[in-house]
Amino acid sequence: MTSHESGPLAGARVATRLPAADLDRARRFYAGTLGLEPVDERPGGLLYRCQGVDFVVFRSTGTSPGTFTQMAFEVPDLDAAVAELKRRGVVFEEVDVPGMRTRNGIADIEGNYPSKGARGERGAWFRDSEGNLLGIGQPVG
Repeated sequence: MTSHESGPLAGARVATRLPAADLDRARRFYAGTLGLEPVDERPGGLLYRCQGVDFVVFRSTGTSPGTFTQMAFEVPDLDAAVAELKRRGVVFEEVDVPGMRTRNGIADIEGNYPSKGARGERGAWFRDSEGNLLGIGQPVG
């Protein structure tokens, strides 16, 4: 076991938390637009699960600045996912910064993590109903 695998959080599950000013509006967006239903809920929070990974949308008086990707979904076919989400009304961000530029909402990104066995990634970004910046990515072999 290497040092990065022996810390107190090495065996922990990671779960994203996304703030929502209006939890009912967020629930409608995640269900109607993204096709996701909560697997559980409690007062002020909705628990979602995708491929065994949890994320929570919670009622909050705070907001994210939306200047960075807060959560990303990895999909096998980015073009199909983007097309379907556009059909459902999602507006994708256009990005033009040194080293990365989107075309029709999709960026080709050089490099990837060696453990993923990919040479690069394709990505797209959009905002949920609460202004959280979400990403979609597809490793490129």
